[in-house]
Amino acid sequence: MSCFGGDPNFCPECGNVLPLPGMQDTVCCPRCSFSRPVTAFSGREIRSTVVFNLADKSSVLQESSEDSEMKGPVIDRRCTRCNKEGMIYHTRQMRSADEGQTVFFTCIHCRFQEKEDS
Repeated sequence: MSCFGGDPNFCPECGNVLPLPGMQDTVCCPRCSFSRPVTAFSGREIRSTVVFNLADKSSVLQESSEDSEMKGPVIDRRCTRCNKEGMIYHTRQMRSADEGQTVFFTCIHCRFQEKEDS
């Protein structure tokens, strides 16, 4: 007696999804040794449906480039242009994965941007 009974698309021994029938006489489970004759799938039809959800225009946020660069944590770093304390930073992986990230700083007073490779 099997613990996974019911749908012939699933292995009744281990519950794994069975592959689609091919040119062989049996369908074998890739996980265990169970096999089922192809005749068990005779007359079955496979259908699938894809539903695309339309995005609601009111829920989509559109940021201007000025607003997006002024978001982030503020740190105690002196701006090289206006000489005031307070810069926002964010990081990006600009080079290969085995190299450090690039840190971008934006002054909260004059919006001057500078970068630092680490």
